[in-house]
Amino acid sequence: MKSTYSVIFYMKKEKARKDGTYPIFGRITIDGAKSHFSCKIYCKPDIWEVNGGHAIGKSLSARNVNTQLDAIRGKINDYYDEIMRRDGYVTAEKLRNAYQGLEFRYNSIMTVFEQFNEDYEKQVSGGLKSATTLRKYKAVYKHLGEFLQMRFHLSDLSLKEIKPSFISDFEIFLSVDKKLKHNSVCRYVKPVMMLLHRAQENGWIVRYPFSDYQIHEEEAEKGFVTKEEMQRMIDCPKLNAKRTFIRDLFIFCCFTGISYIDLKNLKQENLIVNPVDGSRWIHYRRQKTGVDADVKLLDVPAGIIEKYDGLCTDGHIFNVPEFYSCCSIIRTVAKICGIEKHLTWHQSRHSMATVICLSNGMPIEVVSSVLGHKNIESTQIYAKITKEKLGCEMDKLSKKLDGIKEFKNCKHIYK
Repeated sequence: MKSTYSVIFYMKKEKARKDGTYPIFGRITIDGAKSHFSCKIYCKPDIWEVNGGHAIGKSLSARNVNTQLDAIRGKINDYYDEIMRRDGYVTAEKLRNAYQGLEFRYNSIMTVFEQFNEDYEKQVSGGLKSATTLRKYKAVYKHLGEFLQMRFHLSDLSLKEIKPSFISDFEIFLSVDKKLKHNSVCRYVKPVMMLLHRAQENGWIVRYPFSDYQIHEEEAEKGFVTKEEMQRMIDCPKLNAKRTFIRDLFIFCCFTGISYIDLKNLKQENLIVNPVDGSRWIHYRRQKTGVDADVKLLDVPAGIIEKYDGLCTDGHIFNVPEFYSCCSIIRTVAKICGIEKHLTWHQSRHSMATVICLSNGMPIEVVSSVLGHKNIESTQIYAKITKEKLGCEMDKLSKKLDGIKEFKNCKHIYK
């Protein structure tokens, strides 16, 4: 491919400087396209070889000019190789911009993504972001690298070369080649869209390329633990100490609505007492949303705190194991208790919204505040009416209808 590529130098004889020298310019030619640039080098015309594009003679001036020109040619060749490895092709303008420092060395998608993940990991280390989200970003980074290799035979791609079809092609790759379900595809596509938005905000690209692309998650059934299943877990006698501890943490989350990461971050300072009535509360800021949440300590979670009081010496309330360990153990506990459903830790939060709060008449606005949601739409996704609650509400309706004269006599007609 280098047979179509050349760099030559020429003297631009428009206006001489006071010392009689003229500026030297360079010209990059690739596939017939040319791009010119100033070398910021000056030379006297009597030592300049027009055909060869270099200074002639053994004078100090001629040697200095040729040394600088050789250095420029070497840099341009290096940039050519780098761009070819990165993007798969080189243009004269792109090569000139790279030499002049006009092309961002930072503006390829894998480089930007890698830097984003590094910055996010620092925030995770500082307790500002979720480690689970970081794992998702790293998975997306891996899939994106595989997609570039398969689709473009490249290890990286310049942000400026990303076309509108890129994101839909990536969606197909995730669906067909990686066999991911629709909602997983949606969650993996959105970080790439976010990166391109950031690229536009930072001026790395002029226009966001995916403005006409849309993808939405399908509404999925949010599972929860029923009151009967919860009671079975609480009453389960055949558990060792570790399983008992994880079971207790799960039940604690069922009665507080606290997510795994907020449970792990929970400290003694988050336990407060209401000076008016002496009731105990948990006050904390959700790591995911940054929203403050207040949960009154009911008897069950209060008893769990007392049960493990003093066992954690670093200020935390519980010494919570790693996420995947907790998930694995709670599924084992569920199996021992005869619970067949696939249990996830987040279902404890669903259970708080559904079984503990809404089924017992708590208004959804209050539930939203307890869960630390930014808006009530988030709570509505969690909210499921249990059969028990549905039955109670229908009984209330029946009683109200009996009290209305027009409806009171209707039932006798159909007897």
